[in-house]
Amino acid sequence: QSSYFLSDVSSVVVILPGIRSVSNLSDNPSSPRCPMLPRTLFSSEHELFRDSVRKFLEQEAAPFHAQWEKQGHVDRALWNKAGEQGMLCSHLPEEYGGMAADFLYTTVVIEEIYRLGLTGIGFSLHSDIVAPYILHYGSEALKQKYLPKMVSGELVTAIAMTEPGAGSDLQGVKTTAVLEGDEYVINGSKTFITNGFLADLVIVVAKTDPKAGAKGTSLFLVEVGTPGFEKGKRLEKVGMKAQDTSELFFQDVRVPKENLLGQAGMGFAYLMQELPQERLTVAIGAIASAEAALQWTLAYTRERKAFGQAIADFQNTRFKLAEIATEVQIGRTFIDQCLALHLEGKLDVPTAAMAKYWSTDLQCKVLDECVQLHGGYGFMWEYPIARAWADARVQRIYAGTNEIMKEIIARSL
Repeated sequence: QSSYFLSDVSSVVVILPGIRSVSNLSDNPSSPRCPMLPRTLFSSEHELFRDSVRKFLEQEAAPFHAQWEKQGHVDRALWNKAGEQGMLCSHLPEEYGGMAADFLYTTVVIEEIYRLGLTGIGFSLHSDIVAPYILHYGSEALKQKYLPKMVSGELVTAIAMTEPGAGSDLQGVKTTAVLEGDEYVINGSKTFITNGFLADLVIVVAKTDPKAGAKGTSLFLVEVGTPGFEKGKRLEKVGMKAQDTSELFFQDVRVPKENLLGQAGMGFAYLMQELPQERLTVAIGAIASAEAALQWTLAYTRERKAFGQAIADFQNTRFKLAEIATEVQIGRTFIDQCLALHLEGKLDVPTAAMAKYWSTDLQCKVLDECVQLHGGYGFMWEYPIARAWADARVQRIYAGTNEIMKEIIARSL
């Protein structure tokens, strides 16, 4: 059991004098709370795990996140600590070191990270995107070699899809992998790679048959340290400043043909099969972020005074908060329904696209309204609402732009 279970240690993170800390907004019984419909998906075991994750993040991540934003990445030790607490790849079977847990445990980790605004932590990409590719398409030897180390945090992973000339259109990938004897030779470059700076292992999307379009795409596991594989600079972003995002370069990188995931030419099909879960994880984070922003803004508007009264006492403020609370509740209900479908293996591509596009649009709208209600302080980096506002914008872009999501939905109608 985690040493953080049912801990009585309270958070001491304070944003500014007179303003409640991020964690205290949720934990303090006297903090203003928005009435929300009860959630029925989570058991008492899930909530115990939530307590564990929350305490861990409040103690091991929240006090250091501002420094991580300055250095451009979280401390590597955080991954090892998270592995010790069972926060990484909990869904993996026990034979690979996991707990065979359901997706709700993953949901808890994502929600608690976004509740605290700790967007530098790339656990979800590692656990919920990279690990499933290896589990579903890797050989038994690859599973035994890499998955236990992913669970423990010994290995940090990334997936290299996006290129300077290919973003949402994965068929436009130019990186090539040519079979020479018992090895594939990889050449190309990638950009905007989350976890790229700290990664020890990367899934690389490459063309094994450039003339075959989507049917010529394959997936490869490439270890850091392989000759010809170089990491570029950490990219300086508008938001998510503590999340290490890098360029990757491949020049005559040789990997054994056993590092091919699944079959050659099936990579695009594998990507399409796994993208619904990726897009659901984005939606989960988006709604959790919007919920947190609402709580911060409720607290701020009740404490901040203008013209002799609390900002929350103005009708415009009350109406804006009412609108936000209603829309966040609608979003929560929809995403929980998508979660229920995913637990049953029934979340399809168009519905996942709906969840990703609508929730991230809502997130950006909510955060913008909340910044406005904070006034000038909403534009100050030391306030969590400012960080969350800057962090949110990319969610409408990655995992497939929201315009692509609408195209997917439209084609299904």
